[in-house]
Amino acid sequence: MIISKNIVPNKEWILEDEQGKIGSISKKKKGYDFLRKGQKFEFKNLNEIKKELGIQTLENSNPSPCVEEKYEIYDYPCSSKPFNPLYNIRKKLPLFSKSNKSKSQYCAGYYLVKFRKGWVKSFCPKLITIERYQHHGPFKTDTDTKLFLNKINKI
Repeated sequence: MIISKNIVPNKEWILEDEQGKIGSISKKKKGYDFLRKGQKFEFKNLNEIKKELGIQTLENSNPSPCVEEKYEIYDYPCSSKPFNPLYNIRKKLPLFSKSNKSKSQYCAGYYLVKFRKGWVKSFCPKLITIERYQHHGPFKTDTDTKLFLNKINKI
């Protein structure tokens, strides 16, 4: 069974079967192009494509928006699904890794990091960056970070 996924409403579709992507359809001024493995096939209308390829329906609805999941560690937001979360008491940092096997650690939350050119706002920086450079944080929200940055810039 071939399934279509609408990429651009009423203009572009991707066709997939059980094994994965098999081709794409794009609308042109007069008719439609079906692309498969570098070959282009032209059709006058969508009904021809449906009959030829055995497609049940071509979705004409907008693609569903991605629901962005929000992750947190110890009330601090993080950029991806956290693995191996821990709170470093000495450094007062919520830490996590981005995969089970990863050796890189990231700091959850918002930070201000001072580089050569000045203070930079950073979301979930690597622990090594926080260790190497002067920093402030973690902050729980972007607004708190901006407020602190304004205080630093006034001084």
